[in-house]
Amino acid sequence: MFRDKLHFLSKVADVLIKEVNTSELADELKAVLSEFEGFKELRLYVYDSVTNTMRDCLNSWSIVEDDSDVYKSFGTIKGYDFVINSKAYKLPAVMSEITLKITSLCMPIVKESKDFGIMELAFEENTPVNMEFLFLMKIFASQVSLKLQNIVLTEQSKINVEFHDSMKNIAKIIETQYELNYIVPIIGEMLDRFITDHLIYVFLKWENEFKLVWPKACNDERIFDVLNRLTPETEYILTNNDKIGAFPLISEEGEVIGCIVARSTLEALSKRDISYLEQLTRQSAITINRANSYSKILQYATIDALTNLNNRRQFELRLWQEIATTKRQNNPLCAMMIDIDFFKKVNDTYGHASGDAVLKGVASIIKSTLRESDIPSRYGGEEFAVLLPYTHIDEAKIVGERLRKAVESTPIKLNDEVSDVKTISVTISMGLAEFNKKETGEELFERADKALYQAKENGRNRVCVS
Repeated sequence: MFRDKLHFLSKVADVLIKEVNTSELADELKAVLSEFEGFKELRLYVYDSVTNTMRDCLNSWSIVEDDSDVYKSFGTIKGYDFVINSKAYKLPAVMSEITLKITSLCMPIVKESKDFGIMELAFEENTPVNMEFLFLMKIFASQVSLKLQNIVLTEQSKINVEFHDSMKNIAKIIETQYELNYIVPIIGEMLDRFITDHLIYVFLKWENEFKLVWPKACNDERIFDVLNRLTPETEYILTNNDKIGAFPLISEEGEVIGCIVARSTLEALSKRDISYLEQLTRQSAITINRANSYSKILQYATIDALTNLNNRRQFELRLWQEIATTKRQNNPLCAMMIDIDFFKKVNDTYGHASGDAVLKGVASIIKSTLRESDIPSRYGGEEFAVLLPYTHIDEAKIVGERLRKAVESTPIKLNDEVSDVKTISVTISMGLAEFNKKETGEELFERADKALYQAKENGRNRVCVS
């Protein structure tokens, strides 16, 4: 029997030295425990002191319901070695010949002499075990406790790193961007990647009404009911058994300017999730407030801060001027709409700072490829608009193809501080249209935009003519 015990502990040790997650750990331990007659199942639970909840290690670290027997066992086992069939026991100092009939066996997961979880073994009803088996299980539980401590520490460290990265990235957005229609979707994506168990919605308030900015749709009427209850004094509102949480965005003047909503059909928001969302919402509000301030300052400026091209307001002014000149002098005029292909993938893969580098790089290529008389502008996000005065559509297509090839063949340098990748190659899609004297400037660019859509539908990295 002594040899059998050593054989069992040797197998357990082989499992515990592997680099595995909790699910893989449990599967391998179950295989070792299956040598014992009557063994059915292994469950692992860790106590989360931040949220005062038990988490199921084998079920995506989900929170265990309050009425679960796990809480009862965790409270009962303190100061004892086992909870057997709901009753607490301590091992005797000397091994005896006593035999017990068990259905469930709970053992403490210990960290620094304190219980921080429960390991539960389920057996077939009334499976007989002796003291020797229980002594062996105590050693087994001690070994597993050390492994679980390392896994929990790693998981928590990963969450903390991701949280601080999200806070830093949200703060960094405002350094180069000030358009709300650009920065709010980025904030939404960051929050969505961090709060993985809940859907994230970002609302902004315009003319006393909440408008969904990210994502594109929200069909849950309960969310809109919660939004109408928000006041500047509201910290947050939880509803639907804490599965919906609304966190208001507050302006520097103390007014509600929007809201971040987390929603799930399965999981309630934990205290940790709420704490993270409160801090992320505050950081988002600061970023949005700064964007609003910058937007007011820059509304009379003519240059886009990131790309050094004309901004959209200046572009619209130049469009009106060029249309007037074209009509008066009867000269040709073409419009060009440009979109960076798969730009969202660049942001997701390399980060938004690298995305900014790509925007600046493409803008630089556009400016260096065009004539002095051409009018390039950043239209918004990853879109660029170009006016080509004194240009017929055939000439515009030659210019467009030259620009497309220039972007395709020019690697763009990324910031070494934010990416291990030194350069990246991107492509652009383009739509062209020639001005028709009977149309407006808006109609001209609407046709160019439709041609751009066609270019993207036909495979991207191409020029299409309206």
